[in-house]
Amino acid sequence: MTRRDDEPDQTLGNLPSFSSNMPLSDQVLPLYQVVKQQISDAILLGRWPAGTVLPNEIEMARSFGVAVGTLRRAMSDLTKEGLLARRRKTGTIVTGRTPQQSLRFFFHYFRLHGLDGSLQHSATRILNLGKRLPDEDEQAALGLGADEPVVAIDRLRSIAGTPVMIDVIAMPAGRLPDFPTDPAQLPDLLYLHLLDRYSIRISAVREEIHADLATDGDCALLGLEGPVALLCIDEIAYDQAGEPMIRAHHRCITSAHRYVNEVQ
Repeated sequence: MTRRDDEPDQTLGNLPSFSSNMPLSDQVLPLYQVVKQQISDAILLGRWPAGTVLPNEIEMARSFGVAVGTLRRAMSDLTKEGLLARRRKTGTIVTGRTPQQSLRFFFHYFRLHGLDGSLQHSATRILNLGKRLPDEDEQAALGLGADEPVVAIDRLRSIAGTPVMIDVIAMPAGRLPDFPTDPAQLPDLLYLHLLDRYSIRISAVREEIHADLATDGDCALLGLEGPVALLCIDEIAYDQAGEPMIRAHHRCITSAHRYVNEVQ
C-alpha cells in the first residue's frame, strides 16, 4: 500500500498487544531485534497502517519494557529498511512501503502475495501431525535412513477463508524431542519455534519450482474442479551448521496470487 503525501497522517492510539510465549528478556534473539521484529509484525500484518504516527521513543520503550537505547536501535533499523520514516514536525510514521525482504522476512512471512504485490496473511489448518518413516525424497533431502522417523506436518493454508496452499513438511524426529503432538499446541511460526525451543536457526533455503496438475486430493482440499495447474515448490531449509533440517512440498493456487521470493 502506497501513501500519497496529501493523505492525512493517522495518529496511533494505544500500542497493539504483542503475543509471545516468553518475556522479552528471555528471548533468544538480541533484545533490540525482538523489539524490531514485533514492530515490523505490526506494520507488515496491517495493525499499524500506512500514515500511522508512532508515539515518542520514551513511551514506546516503556510499552515494550526496554531501555530507550534498545528501542532506538530497533527503530533505526526499520527506518533504514524503509518501513518507517522520520519527519521533523510530525515524528516517526509508518511509510506503507513493501520492503525488499531480508532473510528473516523470508522465513517469517507468507510468500503468496496479492496480484497488486500486497502482503497476505494466511490462516493455517493442521490436517495431520505425527511421526512416520520418511519417503525416498525426504530421505535424500534430509540425509536420513529409511528407518529414521520424521516429524510430519500436513497443513492447509487459507487467505480470507479461501484455501490456497497445501504444505507437506518433514523434519528429522531425532533432533526434535518433545515436539508437540497436539495440533492445538503447534506454533504458527515453525521457524521461530525451532529457534526458541531447540536453538535451531534456519539460515538458508533452497527451492525448486515447477507446475503440476492438481490431483483429486488437491481438488478436494482446495475446492477446485480439475484439471487445474498448481504451482509446486520443493524446499529444503538448512540450519546454522548447514545441515538439512526441513523438507517441505507446497502446492499452490496462483489465480489470485503470485509467489514472491526476494531476499537481500
